[in-house]
Amino acid sequence: MNWYLKVVRDNYANFSGRARRQEYWMFMLFHSVIIIVLAILTGLLVDLTDNGAYIAIFIGFYFLGTIIPTLAVTVRRLHDIGKSGWYFLLQLIPYVGGFIMFVFTLQPGNSGANQYGPDPKVLNIFDEIDDIGKPQ
Repeated sequence: MNWYLKVVRDNYANFSGRARRQEYWMFMLFHSVIIIVLAILTGLLVDLTDNGAYIAIFIGFYFLGTIIPTLAVTVRRLHDIGKSGWYFLLQLIPYVGGFIMFVFTLQPGNSGANQYGPDPKVLNIFDEIDDIGKPQ
């Protein structure tokens, strides 16, 4: 859940830098679970009430509120493998584009710094080392 909150709260519209595979996939996991839960709740509430259209708006609000962080974490994931964020537009190609993006998001990030910033794995290691000596 921390990965999801990190993307939504701390990096809402941050399209610069890099995102690790773990950050991307944990965000996508929680995002998908939330959408499924909202869809199930919406379906149940539509069955229980007569105004189903008004209830379905909740899932629409969530979707609209998370478009930007979803785009941002995907662009940062592409940056981690050394690709431009414009590669995101490959998803517009029917069938093949989504598969290509899926393969890109599975690839390990470039080790060391690249043109989009320092390696996020190395940054996390140093952050953890710095936190060891600090009082809780």
